[in-house]
Amino acid sequence: MSSLRKVTETTVRRLSIYYRVLQKVLESGDQQISSEQLAELSRASSAQVRRDLASIGNYGVRGHGYDAESLKDRIAAVLGVDRDWRAVVVGAGRLGSALTSYREFRSQRFQIIALFDSDPSKVGLMADGCVIRPAQELVEYLRAEDVAIGIITTPPSAAQGVADALVAGGVRGILNFAPATIHVPAAIRVRTVNLTFELEGLTFAITEENNGGDFSGFEAA
Repeated sequence: MSSLRKVTETTVRRLSIYYRVLQKVLESGDQQISSEQLAELSRASSAQVRRDLASIGNYGVRGHGYDAESLKDRIAAVLGVDRDWRAVVVGAGRLGSALTSYREFRSQRFQIIALFDSDPSKVGLMADGCVIRPAQELVEYLRAEDVAIGIITTPPSAAQGVADALVAGGVRGILNFAPATIHVPAAIRVRTVNLTFELEGLTFAITEENNGGDFSGFEAA
């Protein structure tokens, strides 16, 4: 377990990419893969691949590379996707409904089992097989169903109240799509997805490329 303490957030993101690459490699019928092949398919360097895999205790065999199945299983265990995860979505708008119907969640062992909303006109409607439930029943439902993950897709004004309810219901992690900062106990893991920030990062990269990385014309504050 000590080696896992060295795994950084950026390494975790690359491990997720390696995991998907290995799935495709195995689907093609290949059983072995070298660090060079994995690097090429993942758009990383072979040295980076070796460092990342060494950080989770998988060193491969010199001259033979990695057993693809064993490596996939090892990465799955590190990422926690070697078992099923139950999740709920709170906020039955367009984004919440789209996430509920997102097929890849199911293929990667994430099960969205319920969708909640505070709008009485939506309660009782169906969204990809899920009946939209009233938000006031959220805490009771979570406690009864032992749900690990809550996904917030509400307006920002409602996000903190939803986060409080998710914590009270016993979730261990929150994926927050609301453009708001939420405050939860330290033991609760939170990932916030801000699509505007992601687009700004993309436009920065495009602008930097167009400027050749030269921002000397900008005055410092």
